[in-house]
Amino acid sequence: MNTSSPLRSHATGIWLLLMAATGLAWWLVEHQSVNPRIASTAVLLIAAFKVRLVFLHFMELRTAPLAWRLLFEAWVLLFVGIILIGYWYGLR
Repeated sequence: MNTSSPLRSHATGIWLLLMAATGLAWWLVEHQSVNPRIASTAVLLIAAFKVRLVFLHFMELRTAPLAWRLLFEAWVLLFVGIILIGYWYGLR
């Protein structure tokens, strides 16, 4: 039986970070003094950060071969970049 504290678990730390990122994204959207374009961009970047955390830590991609890890990192950058470019240029 594992007697270590759940608060010292790696997964618990990542989960707490995901919850904090969710709270920050919610606050940015709900806070009226934040520019909506900046808030939307920040929320998309926070979502990309959360996707990375989930894939790297809960889907064990951090221990995958380098080629798979680089492919995943490129995928995140590519799609977040495409979404942000479409969002910023589509608002004109």
